[in-house]
Amino acid sequence: MLRRLASLLLTLPLLAGGAVAADPVAGKDASPLLAQSETLKRIAATGTINLGHRESSVPFSYYDQRRQVVGYSQDLMLKVVEGIRQELKLPALTQRLVPVTSQNRMSLVQNGTVDLECGSTSNTLARQKQVAFSVSIFIVSTRMLVRRDSPLQEFADLAGRRAVVTAGTTSERLLRAWNETHGGRIQLLSARDHGEAFQSLETGKVDALMLDDALLLGERAKASQPEDWRLTGAPMSSEVYGCMLRREDPGFKTLVDRELSRLMQSGEALKIYQRWFQRPIPPKGLNLNWPPTEALLQLYRQPSDRALQ
Repeated sequence: MLRRLASLLLTLPLLAGGAVAADPVAGKDASPLLAQSETLKRIAATGTINLGHRESSVPFSYYDQRRQVVGYSQDLMLKVVEGIRQELKLPALTQRLVPVTSQNRMSLVQNGTVDLECGSTSNTLARQKQVAFSVSIFIVSTRMLVRRDSPLQEFADLAGRRAVVTAGTTSERLLRAWNETHGGRIQLLSARDHGEAFQSLETGKVDALMLDDALLLGERAKASQPEDWRLTGAPMSSEVYGCMLRREDPGFKTLVDRELSRLMQSGEALKIYQRWFQRPIPPKGLNLNWPPTEALLQLYRQPSDRALQ
């Protein structure tokens, strides 16, 4: 009896040792970035990554006619995910897609619901206090979309008129601040998302939609009569988009930045850009016909996570 008990006790350390060996951090081939990243540890242990996406940010991240998530930012994110899978030496990596809005996207990253969000989120100094940002993936300017026959040309022309913004965006913050300093004569409406904002414009509830220029082109592309709409107004700001991730996770940020920088400097990101901005895109097959700006090409040449405001 005593011999059997001693034999059982000797096997316990072996069982415990087996459990430790299964830890992705302990393996001799484990990524050195694992030790710096709770996110990567969890991804390695579960084989799952949680990806945040937008529902109507054309052409960055949105649903196509089959309710599949597509877009420029989505393509870049999926390339990053493949890099993560290879870094962690996983045979497969399950992608859990989580829809986010302008209002909840940062909180969902902060609370762990989303590991990585690549959509149309501006990297700002204020937001850097809440989340981390990857190297920038796009640069935009904030402008207006109006009917082609509208007399509106500049933001000052909005006095006494109605304008819509998407709640939780930098455009909302900018236009509200501008309105306060110019007598508060603009009647401002907030929409849940970009699609709802454009619907307000299309149905005549408002006279103008303020948003990032690339997103305005995307909304125009979805319209029943795209030629009925035009962009106008001197840009109120220039901003850069980045992918969001949790703060204080240097290993994960290093890996995301490395993969995005590789895509941009190799020319692969430019091919993705051309697919979404210079060729017909879903859902209507409209070509945005928007060549890359020199500012974007410079971002590709020298990736940076610096905020512009």
